Formats: sequence, C-alpha cells, structure tokens
Amino acid sequence: MRRRVLVAFLMLAVLSHSAKAAGDPAAGEKIFQRCRACHQIGETARNAVGPKLNGLIGRPAGSIEGYTYSPANKNSGIVWDEPTFRDYIKAPQAKIPGTKMTFPGLKADKEVDDVVAFLKQFDADGKKK
Repeated sequence: MRRRVLVAFLMLAVLSHSAKAAGDPAAGEKIFQRCRACHQIGETARNAVGPKLNGLIGRPAGSIEGYTYSPANKNSGIVWDEPTFRDYIKAPQAKIPGTKMTFPGLKADKEVDDVVAFLKQFDADGKKK
C-alpha cells in the first residue's frame, strides 16, 4: 500500500512539473519586454547591450560572435539548458558572479516558465520553430 501511494505521489509530482514547465509563449513575449532594453530575438536580432538570444537553449555561454562577454560568462563552461537558464534568469549575478548582466532576475516561477517557452520558439537563425 505504501509503495502505491509513493508511486502515485511521484507520478503526480512529475505531471505537475511537466505542466508547470510548459509555460505560455504569448505571456513570455510580454514578460520579455523587460529584456528588450538589452536583448533582441528574432530574424532581425542583433547584439545590443546584451547578446541576441536566438537559439539560446543548447548554446554554450559566451559564444555569440561579435558580442564582448565578461570573462565570468565566457569562461563559465555553461551550456544553456532549461534548468541552467532558469537558475540564471532568477538571479544572474548569483549564477555567474561577475557577469555584466545587472538584471535583478525574475522571481515568479510562472514568469520564468513563460519566458523560457517564448525563447524556445526561436532557432539559431531567429526563425520560429
């Protein structure tokens, strides 16, 4: 009996995490407005105060050509996957001490989920998948 309860609990936890992690790209686009002062995304994106964010997930940190990264970011050894980016966007200075990114972070998990869903739509060329 205990085992069945544990299995049911674990399945519920996995399902609720999957649903939570899905995010809403349209809501994420609205939240991304806070990021647009420094970052661009899409087919016409260019580096600005921060690097363009096309194809972020799966890309090594500090690797966008033509952008001057902080040594902390460039030498972090990070490859942006969802869990790593989620940690970073919540507290950039805590995840990569010395990063040039001064953004205080997104505190709400829902906002993080939505921004991740928005960013994941764009491939390395800025085209929506």
